[in-house]
Amino acid sequence: MDTKSQLFRPIALRSVTARNRIMVSPMCQYSATDGVASDWHFQNLASRAVGGAGTVFVEMTNVEARGRITAGCMGLWNDTQRDALARIARFVKAQGAVAGIQLAHAGRKASVTRPWEGGKGLTPAQGGWPIIAPSAVPFGDGHPVPQEMDAATIADIVSKFAASTRRAREAGFEAIELHGAHGYLISSFLSPIANRRTDRYGGSFENRIRFLLEVIDAVRSEWPDDKSLFVRLSCTDWMEGGWDLESSVKLAQVLKSGGKVDLIDCSSGGVDPRQKVNAFPGYQVPFSAAIRSRAGIATGAVGMISAPEMAEKIIADEQADLIVMARAFLNDPYWPLHAARALKAKIPWPSQYERGNIF
Repeated sequence: MDTKSQLFRPIALRSVTARNRIMVSPMCQYSATDGVASDWHFQNLASRAVGGAGTVFVEMTNVEARGRITAGCMGLWNDTQRDALARIARFVKAQGAVAGIQLAHAGRKASVTRPWEGGKGLTPAQGGWPIIAPSAVPFGDGHPVPQEMDAATIADIVSKFAASTRRAREAGFEAIELHGAHGYLISSFLSPIANRRTDRYGGSFENRIRFLLEVIDAVRSEWPDDKSLFVRLSCTDWMEGGWDLESSVKLAQVLKSGGKVDLIDCSSGGVDPRQKVNAFPGYQVPFSAAIRSRAGIATGAVGMISAPEMAEKIIADEQADLIVMARAFLNDPYWPLHAARALKAKIPWPSQYERGNIF
């Protein structure tokens, strides 16, 4: 393999080595039944592994039924779900990619319709379910009021992250990402906008990060020391008085010193619909660059990155260690193969597809 391209250099995190710096971001498909992956999920992830990505992450996979965004979201709270995911992990690894899975809980953003159905809160008559959050504050208009989590509920959810981690290990995954972004449960503990608690889980920075730290400890109790662990963060809420980049850097420094987390996946927003975001290709790259340089931890850059030259420059300029891509992969499952050609990097195509490598 020609490794002159920085984007196509391998990267090792603990014992897990990815063949390049391209990661398929967890992308919800809203197409599961009872949280179980179907043939749709298999083809969706298998095609990206065949397409040359270094790391392929299964979409946001919830630790309990109550934590699903929609009724079509994925889960890993039983062995039937584990076994369906094991088929995906096996195939992804057989194609030479790292098989990863994102574990999550939607918190106050749960129990809504699918995006193409409007994304509105479900009533009980529509099949909606009770939801939980750090505080009894709804996400926005049309969303149900969540039940504030008591100490027992917090402990229960932490234990469910551990149980899902055990199943992820049994299914053969090599990397886990904890979804601490976009206003879902972990994120809503971090953000002062969503977290109004006055106990040991609210108020100060140290209290608001406590739930995430407990989840990380629980996950590591079931996750081998030689396997990698990522955390996705909303590096800013894009709102006055919310979580911001300085908070993210400070948290990343805590996670680095703790030695249990290997990479920060640097996203933003999603905590409150009143946010003001000016989105453009690469708009979140400064977050990954700041956290990487100031916390000394590996980062992933995400956000409308689709040009091979931009992805190459981000890695070459040491602004991130991974390029985390979502919509570009929805557009083109074989983006890495085509990017390699654009960057004049010689990487092997699957033997079955070699005859197509002429255009």
